[in-house]
Amino acid sequence: MPLKTRKPTGLVPWPLILVEGSEKSGKSWSAAALSASDRVGRTFWIDLGEGAADEYGAIPGARYEIVEHDGTWASIFGAVVEVRDVAAQAAKVGDKPVVLVIDSMTAEWDLLKDWISNRARQRAEEKAKKYNRRLDADKDPQISMDLWNEANGRHRKLMTILMTFPGIVIVTARGKEVAALDSNGRPIEGSKEYKVEGQKNLAFDATVWLRMSRTEPPTIIGARSVHAGIRPGTDAPRGAKGLTLERLIFDVLKCNPAQAQPRDLVEVKPGSEEPDQPQAEPETQPARSGRAQRPAVVKPSPKAVELLGAITTAKDLDALKATWEQVQPALSAGEVTQAEADQLNAHVKTRKGELGGDNPTSAPPVQIDEAARKRSMARMHAQWSELGLGGDAKRDERLQRTSAVVGRAITSSSDLTDAEIARVIAWQADQKAEQTAEAAA
Repeated sequence: MPLKTRKPTGLVPWPLILVEGSEKSGKSWSAAALSASDRVGRTFWIDLGEGAADEYGAIPGARYEIVEHDGTWASIFGAVVEVRDVAAQAAKVGDKPVVLVIDSMTAEWDLLKDWISNRARQRAEEKAKKYNRRLDADKDPQISMDLWNEANGRHRKLMTILMTFPGIVIVTARGKEVAALDSNGRPIEGSKEYKVEGQKNLAFDATVWLRMSRTEPPTIIGARSVHAGIRPGTDAPRGAKGLTLERLIFDVLKCNPAQAQPRDLVEVKPGSEEPDQPQAEPETQPARSGRAQRPAVVKPSPKAVELLGAITTAKDLDALKATWEQVQPALSAGEVTQAEADQLNAHVKTRKGELGGDNPTSAPPVQIDEAARKRSMARMHAQWSELGLGGDAKRDERLQRTSAVVGRAITSSSDLTDAEIARVIAWQADQKAEQTAEAAA
């Protein structure tokens, strides 16, 4: 593949600003005040666990719109997608930049943690019932790695939209001093550190990290900016009396709405497949001497991408069902492959659970090559044994690793689609190749 390069534009992208601080430090107020600026267009406010949106509408000049949602992840994420589309249209016709405020990302991460905690308890209850054991109601169930992967995956999906938003994004979060911990997670006596309450990469993903205080001026902790004048490792965090979000965006960062573009973010993809795209059944490349076989890169069909998008953004069960019913006709017409149909069906089941419905009782009537599936399953199990993860004693570890590879919770290998089995086999081949290389070294 020929090397592709381009010259940097030097333009300031649309900012994603993290406004964090202790309680009652003015985080939400500063976001509401930004909406009064005549340098911004429509401002959309998504209130998560703060409840300040209505009252702050009385701030002189404030003119934001409160986005209604039902508190579920599906409703919140769908609202963000719709605001992004409005912002893209405004940028296309040259209107003033759209502003999205999420107040707060602390509540967003708490929502995801509560979700996987409930999932872990459901699993523990099912396991206790299966083995006729008594579940200790006072003991919190252990949250397995695959559930943490699901929570982080949802957060990353949201952050990708915010980081590439075609306008201005303001997110708030709570922050405070906490006891510092050593490498074993134990408190260090007499030592404290400042902590932003939210997903661990929240501050890293933001363009600017602004700290608010009840007693001190707003402080720019860090900024990914040529113009802000804060050099990492050289300049200390800078307080600025009277600094507003309007001044920060347009005067300090020098964001020019006539030139600004969404951040050029290329997500790193594990292996050769995109985790959120339905994949066609990989074809095996001829093996080279001394190298494990790897699946060829197969792009998803346009129809599969279209249906996946409709599934992801479905607002209710009726819309989801209407999309689901298109899978079989698309398969019959050759617009999607067998593997893509299986993958789409898995996404439908997941999305239906998010919308509050039970899993579909039946899958789209697709034809499955059972013989080929059995051969793939046998190969996958054989490779687990070769990696030292065979047998009943290693079952939980196998399922955790499988869940991490395919990007969703797996409770049994029979839950895997054909495309997911192929993905696991490819991952196993990579692991075997690494082990062989390490042994040779």
